[in-house]
This record gives sequence, C-alpha cells and structure tokens, in this order.
Amino acid sequence: MTTHAEKITAWIDAHFDEEVAFLQQVVQQPTDTPPGNNAPHAELVAQLLQAYGWNAEQHAVPADQVEAYGMQSITNLIVRRPYAEGGPTVALNAHGDVVPPGDNWTYPPYGGQIDGGYMYGRATAVSKGDFATYVFAARALEALGIPLKGQLELHFTYDEEFGGLLGPGWLLEQQLTKPDFVIAAGFSYGIVTAHNACLQLEITVHGKSGHGSMPETGHDALQAANKILNAIYGQLPELKKIKSKVAGIDSPTMLVGRIDGGTNTNVVPGKVIMKMDRRMIPEEDPVAVEAQVRALIEDAVRGEPGIRIEIRRLLLSHALRPLPGSEQLVGSLQKNAQAILGETIPAVGTPLYADARLYGERGIPAVLYGAGPRTVPESNAKKADERLALDDLRKASKIVALTLLDFLAARQGGDHAAGIR
Repeated sequence: MTTHAEKITAWIDAHFDEEVAFLQQVVQQPTDTPPGNNAPHAELVAQLLQAYGWNAEQHAVPADQVEAYGMQSITNLIVRRPYAEGGPTVALNAHGDVVPPGDNWTYPPYGGQIDGGYMYGRATAVSKGDFATYVFAARALEALGIPLKGQLELHFTYDEEFGGLLGPGWLLEQQLTKPDFVIAAGFSYGIVTAHNACLQLEITVHGKSGHGSMPETGHDALQAANKILNAIYGQLPELKKIKSKVAGIDSPTMLVGRIDGGTNTNVVPGKVIMKMDRRMIPEEDPVAVEAQVRALIEDAVRGEPGIRIEIRRLLLSHALRPLPGSEQLVGSLQKNAQAILGETIPAVGTPLYADARLYGERGIPAVLYGAGPRTVPESNAKKADERLALDDLRKASKIVALTLLDFLAARQGGDHAAGIR
C-alpha cells in the first residue's frame, strides 16, 4: 500500500517543473531594498496563488509608516488554510525583499536562468526560494485528500532586510496572526534554532568646516570620527574573548559598514556620518551592550574642541532562542530529512539575524529551515551569481511537506502526530 509520505513525495516530483516555473516568476520581479518598493511583488504572488484557488490577504502597511522607515511600499501577505478544529496553527514565513544585486554577475540577477541544475538570480537562495518550497509543500499536503486538523498559514513578508518590524512584526502587532509554530525561511541543510541579536547605530560627528589652506579655522569631524573608529576596532580583541555556548555561534562582532562626510577635497570636513553594526551572542543583554557601545563612542571624543556627536539607533533586534515547542519542529524536520536526504541534519545557531526572532519575542516557537545547500557560501547568498540547486529545492519541499503532515494530519491513537498537539 502506498503511504501518505510516498504520495507526498510523488506529488512534488510530478509537479516539480511547475514549482520551478513558479519560482522563476517570483525571482523575476525585482524587490531591491533599498529602495524597497515591494508591493508589486506581493500583488504578483497573490495572483499566482489565486490560480491554485487560494486567497492571499493583502495587508498594506500605511504609507507614512513605510516612508518614515526608509522604504517605498510594503504589502504583507497571509494565506490561511483552515482545516478541522483541534489542531495547531502552523505558519510558514519567507521574505520577498532583497539586497540590491550589485555588480559582477555572470547571469542576469533577475533572470531566473537555469544552468547546470541551478537557478541563478537574486534571492533564489534567500529567500524567494522558500516561497516555492512552502507553497508546493502546502499543495502536496492538501493533494493527499486526507482529514487535516488545525490551520496552515503562509506569511510572505517584505521587510527582513530592514529588520522585519514592518513585516512579521507588523502582522503580529496588528493581531492579524498568532500561530502556534513557525518555520521560517532557511538557507542551508541545517535547522537554525538560535541566532544572534543585532544593534545598529548611526553616529553623526559634527565639527566645523574650514578652508583647506587654513585648517585651524575649522574643527575636523573626520579626525574625531577616526578616534571613534579606533575605539570601536580597538574593542575587537576583547569581543573575541567572549564565547557563546550555542553551537554554530562564536563571539560577538562589531564593525563600521558605511562612512559619509565632507564637502570637497580642499575643505575641512564639517560633518561625518558613520553606520555601525554590533552583533550580540544570545547570552548577551542587548540593553547593556547598547549602553556600553554608546559610552565607548562618547568617551572617544570627549573633550574634543568644537566636536559634537549624535547617536541614533537604527535597529535593535533580539536574539532567537529555542522555546518550548521548538524541539517538536526540530524532531519532525530531522526525521523527515533523514528519510529524504539519507543523513541527519544538525540543529544549530547562526551568527546571522532574521525576522523569525519576532515570532520568538511573542512566545511562538520558531525555527529556520528551507531550501539551500550544505553551507551558505555555496549559494552565493547576497553576492553575485546567487543560486539555488534545483535538487535542494525539491528535497526541501518534500521535507517541509512531510513535517506539515506530522503536525496537521488528523490521526487517531498514539502515533507521533497526535503527540504534537
């Protein structure tokens, strides 16, 4: 007798060309963030899902909030698939906003071109690939035609690159959703159960412009900024001494990622703006770390004549930590990965940060898992020639579909699905 699992995997194999074509359309609509004009992509996805008989609720974030945030448009999608009462609500979340493609591409960054078993294009791996993973996993589950309990939700959001506050954060804040479990977009074979926190600050150094031939008439903001840079990078050896106990996460990091300033070559710089990033391991207290970093910056230029600084927080994202219920997600994903991949996939932390943390902050167990290679660098994620192996997409779709079966199948007796509830 053919089992439910065999029927699911066979359905995905039979519809895989359709899944690849779906992903190509999702990749071919640009969503560079910045500038962040992402509502057209949400409209496209809603239209694609309508062809499957699914209604994608379009939740537009108010324009004034979006503009104040530094983006142009955000429409987040929720697809609700309700089944019989008595089961959990499981949400699958992937983000459609992407970092701009940059230069040095061999393939068109928005072409969705297939070559040598890979699809190339921005966000094929992170994380438009999981639009396809999750949609076709859900379709495969429903194609079984068996009784299901609970509810499946698809959350397609458009603010991960800016921190997620107007993506999943906004949907949760507006009480538009409150799932019991979340699987969020992944990027490698491993299951991510924890990730770093992140503090981003904008430091504006105010001085006074002066003629280059008479620098004593000004107050050089760049010289002051250099003292701040030395203070920041001087802390790196101390940060290396701090070690996380979470597998996959090492030490805190800190860097200045952008510097803007000055008016001309022959003018004393009157203002310099720097943007910095401080990654925090899960064991650190974000409030204490922010206070320490601010003090470090202020002390570096204290007493400098004619120099004034402003420090503005751009982002404070908290760490993702395992919550009760996470182990059920991990156990199911690992069991099904063993069946499909023939290997045990690890459950680890990552030094990255993602908007899955926003579910965790509200007490909802969340893990990251989706289509991707064994290691993130193999996919060129967020670099030129980002790519996704189509075989990895096929396998991840099967693993997620089988995990949904574990959580949502209306089974009787003492099997594993009943225990999940």
